[in-house]
Amino acid sequence: MNIRIIRNFRQDDMPLLGALYEAVRQGDGLFWWVGDEDNWTNVFCAFEEGKMVAKGQVAVINVLPEDCPENCKHHIYVNLKTIPERERDAELLEELYQLLYARALELNETLPGHHGTYLCVGNFAHEERNTAFFTEEKGFRPLENLYSMVRSLNEPIPSFAIDENFSCQLWDMQTEREEARYLKLEAEVWPDAPLGLNRLREYKAKKNWTAIIAAEGGQIAASVMAWQEEGEGVIEDVFVREPWRRQGLAKYLLSRAMMYLRKHGSDTAELVVKAANASALSLYQSVGFAQAGEEQRFYLPIP
Repeated sequence: MNIRIIRNFRQDDMPLLGALYEAVRQGDGLFWWVGDEDNWTNVFCAFEEGKMVAKGQVAVINVLPEDCPENCKHHIYVNLKTIPERERDAELLEELYQLLYARALELNETLPGHHGTYLCVGNFAHEERNTAFFTEEKGFRPLENLYSMVRSLNEPIPSFAIDENFSCQLWDMQTEREEARYLKLEAEVWPDAPLGLNRLREYKAKKNWTAIIAAEGGQIAASVMAWQEEGEGVIEDVFVREPWRRQGLAKYLLSRAMMYLRKHGSDTAELVVKAANASALSLYQSVGFAQAGEEQRFYLPIP
């Protein structure tokens, strides 16, 4: 019988993590990287005979401001993957899940008490075995579906005009005051799923990260983020504030983001959109993005 060891991730596990990542990637699984060392208390790895056979981790994704609607919840996400031949190993999955759930409860204690919390998981649509563990064994319920959308940056990028009253610029948010300003505006647009300071700083650490904003009279009207991962472009957090909608700002900023990424050497740009958001889907399709994959998300209320 194999002797199994489960513990937190360590620096010397990096080669074994790489092997697990490659195995999961061959099956096109949704795999989280471990992040910086200060995150490793949230990462649990299972080892057998000198091989990493599974990894799970947990992270706080959304922390709601107090004035959010009562039905909104804080979100803590979990990601749990095994080597392909162990996808049906209920005992292995259960051991890791119990550690992840206990850690999620500890993280939940650090969140503001004014809203409840959902423990969530996201998988690509074809990851049926992994999803079944959460839905059939643990009682997770459907939350939402997301589409990943991709566009070639080698194809012509359309140019859009906006009113001359608007100015457009890159914004690097170097100060805490600037970060707070951005997060206040972003939460105004997405009150049920605000970005939060931790994720903002995670994004800012990405290669060639920038925010591109359109402003009128000193007020930020719209924004989009762009950065690179493994050389390819990522577009995130596209929003237009209510008083300035239906003036072409979203298309304009998307075009600017694509040109920015192409200038920095990316051949493609990718973004994610909620499957139920028909207007956003139409917007992205209108500038050349096409659906490339689907992620299904599920939730379990934390008592």
